[in-house]
Amino acid sequence: MHSITPASDAPPPSRVVRVLGGLSVTCAGVRLVVPPGSRRLLAHLALHPAGVDRRAAAGILWPAVGDGRAAGNLRSALWRLQQVGCPLVEAEQTVLRLRDDVEVDLRHLEAWATRVLAGAPEPADLAVDPGPIAQLELLPGWYDDWLLAARERLQLRLLHALEALSRLLREAGRPAAAVEAVHVAVLAEPLRESGQRALIEAHQAAGDWVAARRQYDAFRRMLRREVGVEPSAELTAVATAHG
Repeated sequence: MHSITPASDAPPPSRVVRVLGGLSVTCAGVRLVVPPGSRRLLAHLALHPAGVDRRAAAGILWPAVGDGRAAGNLRSALWRLQQVGCPLVEAEQTVLRLRDDVEVDLRHLEAWATRVLAGAPEPADLAVDPGPIAQLELLPGWYDDWLLAARERLQLRLLHALEALSRLLREAGRPAAAVEAVHVAVLAEPLRESGQRALIEAHQAAGDWVAARRQYDAFRRMLRREVGVEPSAELTAVATAHG
């Protein structure tokens, strides 16, 4: 995540919850052991910075048991989480949330994507390594229903952001970096026409018209083979244009 967070003179955060690539917690640089029964609660709170309703969270995290048992499981998970030796959760009567001084890696990534997609990046946003971004996965190996939609949304958002990053790099006069940024997105989802178009345009911006046409021809063959359709007329027009 260091490549996504802009450089700063501020001291490193004392409490960090990471959900990208797996769940982990560090406090003052020391990695904490999160009790097994509290891991899902901590992850759920990390995904909801505004906080969650206690009753709703209990039902989401323990859907296979009754309301009373789910509420008991939530209380137990919360109590164990409060015994890890580092305050992480702010518990109100009806709402649970992570404390304001707890940083979550996902929020840095979301903020980066928001700036890039809005076309208003900070200078450091254009210097990130696109490879690690494309490989980021939200809590891999977890298959809870409440998590699957969030993981899919994040993956789609990252693909959009990498395509937008490529366009911004082209506009900044860095076509080679633009090719690299969108290439990792195309490798992740080769049938997305928006990614293929961004890659073709990046090749063209770099003056490599042969690579641009080769990319289009390869995409056309793959689309015919896998889906049985042709590329859009708009993409064909872009790919067959001449510099």
